[in-house]
Order: sequence, then structure tokens, then C-alpha cells
Amino acid sequence: MPHSYNKIWVPAIWATKHRQHYITPHIERKVYDFIYKQFTDLGCVISAINGMPDHIHCLFLLNPNKSISDVIKQVKGSTSNFVNQEKLIEDHFSWQTGYATFSVSESVLERVYHYIKNQKEHHRKKNFQDEYDGFLKLYGLLENNINHNFNRGNQL
Repeated sequence: MPHSYNKIWVPAIWATKHRQHYITPHIERKVYDFIYKQFTDLGCVISAINGMPDHIHCLFLLNPNKSISDVIKQVKGSTSNFVNQEKLIEDHFSWQTGYATFSVSESVLERVYHYIKNQKEHHRKKNFQDEYDGFLKLYGLLENNINHNFNRGNQL
């Protein structure tokens, strides 16, 4: 093949340190706009950002010259710095160390997009831990009875 083609859509989820409810309605637009800019600066097309006070969901097209871990590390680190430098909250802001990402096919992009955009409505019916465990189970990451309950100290 004379050319290389890449098109990898990645839904990503990460949580605030200790699952604190830091991303209040008062600051969420500023935080989401900043995250959007970070993905864009890294050459990743961002389709959706939304979440709850204690976690974020993003859907982005991975820049083929970047690794998922480098992108998430940069976005999370720069966002923490932004929130703290701008003093958007009274406490020190930080994210949990880990994150979850999964690949999705083009055929389900619209469904994933709407899922992320409707986070607040979705979480009226299901808490974040159940949602997270459901993703891990769906993607085969809860095999051998591994406990991924980051509420007990493990990270997302």
C-alpha cells in the first residue's frame, strides 16, 4: 500500500481524585472548553465531552502520531494545572491516576456520542460505579473476578 490510513475513535473516561465532586455546573463549561482545546492542540478531533461532577467522558479521534496514554496524560495534566492556576475551585484539583479507554467502530459512533451528551440524564438511572463496571465487563476486563472498584482505592 502506498499510503497509511488511521481512523481510531476512542471513548475515554477518567475521574477526579477520590471521586470528589469538583466539576460543578459553575465551572464545567470552562473545564470542558479547556479539555476541547487540549485535544485539538494535540491533533485529536474531539466529538463529545461531558460528564458529572466526579468524572469526564470524551470521544475523540486519535492522532495517528500520538499514543492514547500520551494524549490522556497531557489532557489530564494540563487541565489540572488550568483549574488550579485559575482557582476555579477552593481545593487543590487533580484527577485519579488512571483512565479507561475503549475502541469503537464507526457504526456505533452516533450512539456513543449521544450516550456522552446525555450523561446527566443517564446517571439518574445508573451510578458511575455500575456504569464503569458495565464497561469493564462489556470489554472483557472483569475476567477472573478481578475487582476494579476504584472507590476502594484502585484508580480508573
